[in-house]
Amino acid sequence: MATTGQITTCLSETVHALVCHLGLEMEDNADLDHIVTASGQVCWEAITFHLCTLDNEEHDLNYKESVRLLGPVCKAVHLYLQSLNAKQFTDQYGIWFIWTNNTELFIDVFEAIKSSQPTTIALELMKLTACLERALGNVFLTMSNDCPFLLRDLLASQELATVFGQDVMNVLRVFLGSPQSLNLRNILWHGFAAPAEIPPMYTSMLLLLTAGLGQILQKGSMPLHRPYFRLTQLEELAVFPDINEEAIALAEDFIGKSDFVVEIMLPYWREAVAAYRNQRYADCVILLLPQLETGLRKMFTIVNNCPSRILTAESTMLYTTFDEMLAKYLENDDTNQLPIALGDPIMEILWDLLNHQEGPRIRDHLSHGELDLKLFPKKMASHMVALAIVLLHRCCKNGNEIAMVIRKMNA
Repeated sequence: MATTGQITTCLSETVHALVCHLGLEMEDNADLDHIVTASGQVCWEAITFHLCTLDNEEHDLNYKESVRLLGPVCKAVHLYLQSLNAKQFTDQYGIWFIWTNNTELFIDVFEAIKSSQPTTIALELMKLTACLERALGNVFLTMSNDCPFLLRDLLASQELATVFGQDVMNVLRVFLGSPQSLNLRNILWHGFAAPAEIPPMYTSMLLLLTAGLGQILQKGSMPLHRPYFRLTQLEELAVFPDINEEAIALAEDFIGKSDFVVEIMLPYWREAVAAYRNQRYADCVILLLPQLETGLRKMFTIVNNCPSRILTAESTMLYTTFDEMLAKYLENDDTNQLPIALGDPIMEILWDLLNHQEGPRIRDHLSHGELDLKLFPKKMASHMVALAIVLLHRCCKNGNEIAMVIRKMNA
């Protein structure tokens, strides 16, 4: 029976090279004056100039070459934002985030960039992508009645190209829009990227680009903002006792002992506990959800003897995500061993939390920007922390549930 061994990255070799290295290869210095004017206007033509299309397809991007060519631009933008203080940034750019209906969030992103803390930057990038998707969806709905569910389809839509221009949308697609691109949203929200693996310059670039989109919109009409989704019937999820300080201390202890945790992801777990303690309940859940997926993916690969599935898929393959991990059968029609390893009670909790159409579908609503983070309910965060404690305990190294399952399977 194969095991995952020491995991040094959850990014495949190709994805790791693209995300972690390619944009840093060129040592050229981009001229900031050509990217941003003294008054803070984003010069889109100077950015779109660095896009590269495939020879045989005029409108199809060469993602790898575009990442490489945009690298110096991202570095220049990152250094520029780091040179500003909070007041300068807010005075210069605050007005351009109004279109997102969440200016405060983007100021928090700026503060994270200034902090140079990888876990904080990764968290704020996740929140940025969710908010940006929601805001772009609002713009889309000024021209059509049915907004695409997937961000990549939204970014590729003719409706947004009509509002912002095709080249502008192509820039966003390099960062967010395709499994062949940097695909920053998906590798973070699905728990593949460790905190230090995504260069902070990409967060800076997306922050500036979001302001630039606001500048384009100022020339036309601003979108209406859809009401946030409200989490209801939370009492029906109350299968765990309330989380107290003793439970939080227990979680901290299990984090260091449990094989459920992938070691390179430890900073996310620790920050999630700190967020709960500090009553930052949305942050806590945003940090926990990808790590629950990563931990379950690790279990899935062990009990189903497919260790390579711990890594990100290539552009021609699907990720191993919650949907597949919680399914009864594998794609080859073999029985999925993970539900057997977890047991019916935990499977029911996971299914109700993540997939059931009448349930909270918490990951979907959070990752697509559909919840008001400032009003995120403590009950949901407590439920997530309690579930995490159960999964951590089941895989503690002094009584490893995964190892027990494997021994039973080999018996």
